[in-house]
Amino acid sequence: MSLYIAVQQLFQLIELVLIVRILLSWFPNIDWWKQPFKLIKVPFRRIIPPISGLDLSPIVAFISLEMVQYVLLSLIK
Repeated sequence: MSLYIAVQQLFQLIELVLIVRILLSWFPNIDWWKQPFKLIKVPFRRIIPPISGLDLSPIVAFISLEMVQYVLLSLIK
C-alpha cells in the first residue's frame, strides 16, 4: 500500500467518524464524553459558535479536512 492511499483512507475514516458524530448529536441522551472524535469538532466550535441552535462547525470541519487532504496528497504525489 502506498503512502498516498494510506493518507487518503485515513482522511476518509476521519470524515466517516465525523459524520457519525454529527448523526449522534441528534440524540440528546447520549453521553458526549464517550462519542468518537470530539477533538475534531471542538476547535471549530470555538471559531464558529452555534447560531440560533444551528451548529455550523461540522461544515467548517469538512472544508478544512478537505483542504488539508488536498495539500497533503499533492505533496505526496
